[in-house]
Amino acid sequence: MSALQAIVIAILQGATELFPVSSLGHAVVLPALLHWPLDQRSPEFLPFLVMLHLGTATALLAFFWRDWWSLATGVLGLASPHQISESRRVFLLIVIATIPAVIVGFLLEKFVRGLFGTPLVAAVFLMVNAVLLLAGEKLRGHSHRPLAGLTMMDALTIGCWQCTALIPGISRSGATIVGGLLRGIDHEGAAHFSFLIATPIILGATVLEVPHLLHESVPAGVFELSLVAAVLAGITAYASTWFLMRYFRQHDAWALNPFAYYCAVIGAGSLLLLLVM
Repeated sequence: MSALQAIVIAILQGATELFPVSSLGHAVVLPALLHWPLDQRSPEFLPFLVMLHLGTATALLAFFWRDWWSLATGVLGLASPHQISESRRVFLLIVIATIPAVIVGFLLEKFVRGLFGTPLVAAVFLMVNAVLLLAGEKLRGHSHRPLAGLTMMDALTIGCWQCTALIPGISRSGATIVGGLLRGIDHEGAAHFSFLIATPIILGATVLEVPHLLHESVPAGVFELSLVAAVLAGITAYASTWFLMRYFRQHDAWALNPFAYYCAVIGAGSLLLLLVM
């Protein structure tokens, strides 16, 4: 992997992990379109992937540090009675929303990605993601609850939606935001919860790869390049989160539509190019 390829993938990861356009779909399609011979099973790609995830998770922790600090002090009983009660309730919601993806990911991730993780299929599912986002906007209810109104059933439903992101082309943030919209949560609240539950998922995926990393013979210079890529991914992810939280607050009536149109165009264009290449 060249330095230019590492930089492009890092910036792409930092943005598409949080924008509802599928980072995995882009990661499958882009190298094929650019004829980049990237072997995702090679000894040099694993530390690169781990560091990218670590950079993205760090950005989310940094942006929402007040939420996590409040949760930590509340769960540990180091706050006021009201904050303790509320923090433990929110922490429980995050756990409930995370469980489906943990179970399905553990049982089916390799099978699903092996079955669907080809550039042609990923391009098709980018178009499916577009339909999902448009349907979420169309089918959402007229009453929009804030994040504080989230229930355990809401969290479980959103967690089940998150499982669809195992398929390359389906966006994790897009699916969870749609899940929130269909439960009557507004865009800002759905995005906020989506980004909160992304943190343990991304960190968990990173931790799972570490044992494999320890057994790999990593070529010289890979960790240095991966560190630079992680910093770029983190900066991009932080900027993306800052933009999206304000964007969803200001465009609650139709916020997902532009991303749907983007996925439709990119998916269809990529499919056409891949078929004629």
